[in-house]
Amino acid sequence: MFQITLLAMGKLKEKFYLSAAAEYEKRLSGVCRFQLLELPECRLPESPQPAEIAMGLAKEGELIRQKIPKGAWFCVLTPEGKELSSEAFAGQLARVKLSGRSSACFLIGSSYGIEPALKAQADLLLSMGKMTFPHHLARIMVLEQLYRAESIQAGTKYHK
Repeated sequence: MFQITLLAMGKLKEKFYLSAAAEYEKRLSGVCRFQLLELPECRLPESPQPAEIAMGLAKEGELIRQKIPKGAWFCVLTPEGKELSSEAFAGQLARVKLSGRSSACFLIGSSYGIEPALKAQADLLLSMGKMTFPHHLARIMVLEQLYRAESIQAGTKYHK
């Protein structure tokens, strides 16, 4: 069974986010081996300088690199990434599976973004659109789209 890992910076705290995340994690566990890893955000001053942000992102990048499964196809969620329809996203995941890879890893960065060198390592930079979303909501949206992609591939009625 295909392995999907979601790396997310920070922890969910609000009950409504926790409930939604748990529901999609449960659904995903029925269609793939799913793992969610919450990683700690680097603490920065209230109004950090650009150099402090860069150092924080570099520290986060080191931790993230340790958690990416070996040999996994790696996708970074970022505003400057490529926008895909749900069907195109499902097709992308299907191609990854057909390529012989046994796992995919998705990354949602911290509120200050993602280290540029880490983005350069990605197999795909993916955007969820031109609007800005809180990171916690983005996590739910990614979980839903992962489940939708698996449902599209399986031909179930979830995606209409």
